[in-house]
Amino acid sequence: MDVYDAVTSRRAVRDFTGRDIPRETLERVTSTAAWAPSASNLQPWHTYMVTGAPLAEIKKRAGERLASGDLWDEPEYEQYPTALKSPYLERRSAFGEQRYGSLGIAREDWEARQRAASANWDCFGAPAALFCYIDRDMGRPQWSDVGMYLQTVMLLLRAEGLHSCPQMAWAKFHKTVAEVLAPPDELVLFCGMSIGFADTTAHAARTGRAPLDETVTFVDGL
Repeated sequence: MDVYDAVTSRRAVRDFTGRDIPRETLERVTSTAAWAPSASNLQPWHTYMVTGAPLAEIKKRAGERLASGDLWDEPEYEQYPTALKSPYLERRSAFGEQRYGSLGIAREDWEARQRAASANWDCFGAPAALFCYIDRDMGRPQWSDVGMYLQTVMLLLRAEGLHSCPQMAWAKFHKTVAEVLAPPDELVLFCGMSIGFADTTAHAARTGRAPLDETVTFVDGL
């Protein structure tokens, strides 16, 4: 797949078929993603690729927590600024309206929104999930390195005919994930990522992007 096609066809898929993915495919993607850039080659990502019974157990435990009304875990990092300013606030609101509007959920129907969001912790039916950790001692530049690594993974998945959905939502259940994966205490769960074959029969609303002149400034003397 052409790299431009990989970038433009990548999207956050929230409906997967459940079709199994060969282990060698996941190994090929993660071994190649290791070539993602990082400052001074620190490679600060710690990745768990989970399938089969261990993933089923994580989903089961997360589902039980949701059913019991258990509160989310204490956050280990701030996912968004507490006072999100313009234009970011408007972009997030527009995403929410499009996402839940495509499901026929009204803005004020908080309960229905919560039910839709709960699909995160079933990985939207995906047969594989990546859980990405970073060492607690790492700084902001290393967190940005992890972002470049995750984008590399997602583009390589497209080259394999697969789709993904990166999910900070899993950080809210980091204790549940740790019960199964047992990561070292010095690691923080940044996000999960559902991986699989997209269910092409499901309706998928594609989120738009800001106009180029809102995000890029060309300085070329013209």
